[in-house]
Amino acid sequence: MTSRDTEPEPAPEPQSADADAERAYTVVGGGAIGGTLAFHLARAGHPVLVVDADPAHVAAVEEHGLTLLGPAGESTVRVRALTPDRAEGPFERVLLCVKAQATAEAGRWIAPRLAADGFVVSLQNGLNERLLGELVGPERTVGAFVNLFADVVEPGTVRDGGAGALVVGEMDGRDSERVEQVVADLQAWGPARATPNVPGYLWSKLGFGAMLTATALADAPMADLIDAHRPLMSALAGEVFAVATALGVTLEPFDAFDPNGYLPAAEPAQREAATDRLVAWLRTQPKDRSGIWRDIAVRHRPTEVPHHYGPVLAAGGAHGLALPLLDAMMRALSRVESGESAMAEAHLKELEAIRTEVAK
Repeated sequence: MTSRDTEPEPAPEPQSADADAERAYTVVGGGAIGGTLAFHLARAGHPVLVVDADPAHVAAVEEHGLTLLGPAGESTVRVRALTPDRAEGPFERVLLCVKAQATAEAGRWIAPRLAADGFVVSLQNGLNERLLGELVGPERTVGAFVNLFADVVEPGTVRDGGAGALVVGEMDGRDSERVEQVVADLQAWGPARATPNVPGYLWSKLGFGAMLTATALADAPMADLIDAHRPLMSALAGEVFAVATALGVTLEPFDAFDPNGYLPAAEPAQREAATDRLVAWLRTQPKDRSGIWRDIAVRHRPTEVPHHYGPVLAAGGAHGLALPLLDAMMRALSRVESGESAMAEAHLKELEAIRTEVAK
């Protein structure tokens, strides 16, 4: 059965007059992350507007509703959806779920439409909060970290990859009512929680993401490639975490990923145990290839990788840290993305040779 075979269910009426059950959200970017969260918020009774630049996706949501495919089957809810040229504002609570490379454009679009007391939660991969704060105001920027294995499988339809880690927090680490409210509302999706250390999660995800990005150089499951190239994957994460350590960031574990196992000072047995847990967990996920792989192989669009790791390379350079593996991985991925090179495990073997040479 597809999303076209069922009549969308309207979002249920709130069960009480409690204002918490009626908080409205504008989700900018209705893809894997945004679509998943928009679905659950709407099903819980929150008024939700999805703003997305893909006219086909918007048209499908407007006509048929937003469909989520999950382990228990599929379900559809009615959600308002508009392209940016049709959405006016003012918006009180914005969940920003666009790719990192679209942050500047999205932030400039949001800024004049944000309510005087409104705010934006950056539910993105990478380090986007500073740029977003420059565009909408740091006092109106809330940080977040999300680890969802979801995909848009067709316009209007998102495949839910299951619950992962999701944390929300003020960038200065203070407690706030708005963070408490967002966390409470996102419980409709899963185990969202507040944190005083958003940067610690974002940098941990960058180390984990370096591994997943490397797997996009070949056409094989993430778990298999990480398992087969353990020293390389550990070294890639280690380069990222060396920069985080230089910046004074305290890394945070999430799901089955323990960043402490990949710190430069970690013992070999600790790295092996961390990778054992990670690989075992990845094998349980319905999505066996990364979003970077999907962008290249399926959607044929530019990846987020330069926007994720450009700042890491810059910070490393500022602290006198050489990051040869990260740099080589980005250059190899650029060749694969452009079509100059085909996806092949040989790219990982070339990176392994660099790692061996550096280690001498």
